[in-house]
Amino acid sequence: MTHNEPYLPLYDAAGNLYGVMISAEVWRKSRHQLEPLLQKACEPQSPVEQAEPLDEWKSFCACWDFKYPLTFEVTCGHCGAHTDNWELDPAKPFRLKSAQLGGLVVFACKACGATVRKKHFKDHYCFEVTPVCPS
Repeated sequence: MTHNEPYLPLYDAAGNLYGVMISAEVWRKSRHQLEPLLQKACEPQSPVEQAEPLDEWKSFCACWDFKYPLTFEVTCGHCGAHTDNWELDPAKPFRLKSAQLGGLVVFACKACGATVRKKHFKDHYCFEVTPVCPS
């Protein structure tokens, strides 16, 4: 960042916007306006309550052909929320956002708002989490 540029977009190796760096001068001039906006943007947000795509989930289950049994476990690696069965858990800590026949099932964590992806592969599954506001 040079003295003439007030901010600098930062990109990851794949070319996705990762963040923005602002100059100290811009921060000093706008801190009082920016801090409340940044705090609000980083607050856990409850997912918009809408119908879960259960038809997608049913199709995913009906086409199950992996070498291991289907599990209903979901874990948020950001806040630690966990359920052994997201469908039957009375606390409903996760909301289904999508289920794809290729093995990707996406949930919203109701505790912290993170997106939790359960990726099913031929012989195993894993979780990936994207927090609302990365720390």
